[in-house]
Amino acid sequence: MSQCTSEVGEFRAWDPYHSKLAALILRGFMPPITESSLVLYLGAAAGSTASHVSDIARGGLVYALEFSPRVMKNLISVCESRPNMIPIFADASHPETYLHIVDEVDIIYQDVAQRNQAEIALKNVKYFLKDEGCLILMIKARSIDTIAKTREIFRKEVEKLQEGVSVMETIKLPHYSDHLAIIATKTKNPEKTWHRRLV
Repeated sequence: MSQCTSEVGEFRAWDPYHSKLAALILRGFMPPITESSLVLYLGAAAGSTASHVSDIARGGLVYALEFSPRVMKNLISVCESRPNMIPIFADASHPETYLHIVDEVDIIYQDVAQRNQAEIALKNVKYFLKDEGCLILMIKARSIDTIAKTREIFRKEVEKLQEGVSVMETIKLPHYSDHLAIIATKTKNPEKTWHRRLV
């Protein structure tokens, strides 16, 4: 990650080749993150993309959850210089284990490599996402099935998600093969959603 400082502040490069959220923004989708947003970031890894989210939500809070001990040290280091980032060492498939840490949030961003990605998202939506809140889910097809066609994998994951959220968009990402971004909202009333653009 490169950065520079000028008289007007610090500028940091956000590389779409190393950040799926940056790639999603390049596709024209602007995540509804505001200065005061509360965000649950599932699969924060070393904290690079999560740190950009914390820059946007500088008056809010980013719960950065990771389950890999190898990268957790790096994530903690990133969070030390960012008071609005809270590192959490936990498995996203067991949200009850961090229920005492995370409050209700405006946005859940998920980027995990486990097989049950839709189920993980729905569990966390149930526990933490506010009504009318936004779910941004990065589906990794080959983490779910190494043989099936990606289109079929994506279709099944969308069907699973529709049991608990309203899916608004599915967006293929540049630079990431076998990945799909799914944008959903907790409301069951599509007329009340925050976003209606079709891709």
